[in-house]
Amino acid sequence: MKPPLEIVTLAEEIYSRLNQLAVPNAVSFRAIRREYSRRIANASPQSVVQLTLHLLTTPSNLMRAMSYEIVSRHKLAFEQLTADDLVKYGEGIHSWATVDCFAMYLSGPLWARGTITDKAVQAWARSQDRRWRRAALVSTVALSRGGKANDFIRVARICTLLVEDRDDMVVKALSWALREAAKKHPELVRSFLAEHQEALAPRVKREVNNKLTTGLKTPRSRAKID
Repeated sequence: MKPPLEIVTLAEEIYSRLNQLAVPNAVSFRAIRREYSRRIANASPQSVVQLTLHLLTTPSNLMRAMSYEIVSRHKLAFEQLTADDLVKYGEGIHSWATVDCFAMYLSGPLWARGTITDKAVQAWARSQDRRWRRAALVSTVALSRGGKANDFIRVARICTLLVEDRDDMVVKALSWALREAAKKHPELVRSFLAEHQEALAPRVKREVNNKLTTGLKTPRSRAKID
């Protein structure tokens, strides 16, 4: 079913605005996103979902990011998203940037609020597609930021599925997931590292241990004293 003309027109307008950015940095991008969020603040959730899904039909990372941010910032639309909707938003994630945007703005928060199940995220972690394995790990960030002890068990299940994965995209996501969890549950993360010491990639062990001991992923080198 084709979206209404007004939605197509608005999507084209958004694309034109993004395309005119001389330097598409975070500041200029978010200025446009906030503008359109204000314009559709009173739109129905269904219209917002239609608009943001239509934005995805344009092969542009900026349009995909705009789609995810707009729907995540529209409270009523976000609260009414379903697991089936999430599948539609996830179609076409093809790069680190699009995977992380999808997981941080949509799948992670929707998992935390119970819209999608642990089983669904675990299926992503078992995917043959490294982008979905990364999405599973980055989705744990939303749970870790909630700070609930029981949620770490759910985070650990995803991390455990991927401790032996050596794809760089996944290794870096595993490090991120554990470092985020370490902010609220340092002792649980230490136990996880000890349990999986032999299986974890050296990068993960190094960065997570640095986070636990110094608070930084990569401690700054101390200046030499003459």
